[in-house]
Amino acid sequence: MQSKQTLQVAVLTLVALGLLTVIFYTPIWWVSLTAPNYPEESFPDGVRIHFHMNGVFNGCQKQEKAEIVEDEALDCVHEMDTINHYVGMYPIAAGGPVERGFGQFLMVFMGVMLVGFICTKPKLRMTILGVGFASIAVWMGTTLYGKDGFSLQNAGYVSALVTSMDQEASSDTSEPEIVIGGVAGVLKDSLEESGVEVILPSQVEAEKKANTKSAGADKAHLIEQLKLTYDIDQVKSDTMSPWDGSSFQVMSWHYAQSLGRYFNNQEEIVPMVKNLELAIHVVFVGLLGAMALVVFGSRKNGGLLYWLLILVPIALPLFFIIDYSAWLWWYGHTLNDMGAFSVKPFMPTVFGDGKVAQFTTHSYPYKGFGLMVLVSLILAVAALIRFKQFKQEGQ
Repeated sequence: MQSKQTLQVAVLTLVALGLLTVIFYTPIWWVSLTAPNYPEESFPDGVRIHFHMNGVFNGCQKQEKAEIVEDEALDCVHEMDTINHYVGMYPIAAGGPVERGFGQFLMVFMGVMLVGFICTKPKLRMTILGVGFASIAVWMGTTLYGKDGFSLQNAGYVSALVTSMDQEASSDTSEPEIVIGGVAGVLKDSLEESGVEVILPSQVEAEKKANTKSAGADKAHLIEQLKLTYDIDQVKSDTMSPWDGSSFQVMSWHYAQSLGRYFNNQEEIVPMVKNLELAIHVVFVGLLGAMALVVFGSRKNGGLLYWLLILVPIALPLFFIIDYSAWLWWYGHTLNDMGAFSVKPFMPTVFGDGKVAQFTTHSYPYKGFGLMVLVSLILAVAALIRFKQFKQEGQ
C-alpha cells in the first residue's frame, strides 16, 4: 500500500514537473489596448502583449488579408510603450527586472523541490536537494556575477531585452549575394531562363545553417547587439565600466536604459538603478538562504518545512497574481512628470476590462496561467496522498 502511494505521488509530481517546464515557455497573461484609431480590421486583438516568466513579448499577429500587406507583425510591445509614455508611464521593460532575470533559477529551484518531495527517505532526500541546490547556486552565481555569465541566461530573456530597446531581434548575418560571371554565369542564366532552378552550393550551406537555428534570433548574436549598444553608451559616459558580460552588469545597465528611454531624468533614474542592484544582491542571498532552509527542513518527514517542498509550487499562480498586481500598481503610481499629459495615479486593470482615456484595456489569463492552475491541482492531490501516507505510517 505504501509503495503504491509513493508511486502515485511520484507520477503526479513528475507530470507537474513536466508542466512547469512547458509553463516557462508559454505566455501566462495577456494585455491588450483597443481604441478607434486601432480598427479591428487591422488590429483584431488590439495592441496586445504577452507576459512570460522571462519577459514580455509581442502578442500581435501578422495580418494576411487582401487589403492589408505586412512583411512582419507590428511590434506591439513598442507600440504600447509609445502609448503609455504620453501619460508618464515607464516602459514595460522597467517592470519586474529581478523576477525576469531570476526566472530560470526560480523555476529550476521549484523543480528540485518537487524531486525532493517524491523521495520518502530523509537522508536520500537531503542528498538530492543538496546536490540540486548546490548546482543552482553555482549556475546562478556564475550567471549573475561571472565574466560573460549573461550567456548562461535563456534565449527568450535575452531576446526580450534586445527588442525592448527597439533593436532588431534578428540574426541575419547572411553574406552578400554571390555574382557568378564567365561561362558558369552564362550557363546559370541560360538554365534559369529555361525554367530550370539552379541551386548554388553556397545556398545549400546557408539553408543548412538556417535549419540549425531556432525560429528566433541566435542568442550569441543578440548578446553581441547588446554589447555594441553598451560600448556606445560607455563612450558617452564617464562612469560606466567596460563590458564584462555578467548578468548583474547587463540587468543594471538595461534597467537604466529602460527607465531613461522616454524620460531621461538621471536624478530619478540613478537611485532606482541602485535599488535594483541592491535587490539583485538581496534576492541572490535570499535564495541561497531558502535553499539551506529547505535542506534543513527535509531532514525528517512531516513538519512545516518539509511541506514547503510542495506548498511553494502549489502557490505559483498566487505568487504570479500578487507580483503582477504589484507591478501594475507601480506603473500606475510611478508616473513621470515629463509625460505629455498629467493624470492622477491609478490602478491599471488586473483582470477584466477597463477604461483609460480613449483606450479600453483588456487583461486576462492565458495558456500558461491555466497550466499553473493545473499544476496546483495535480500537486494538491499528490500532497493529499502523501499526507495520508504519513498518517498511516504514524509520522
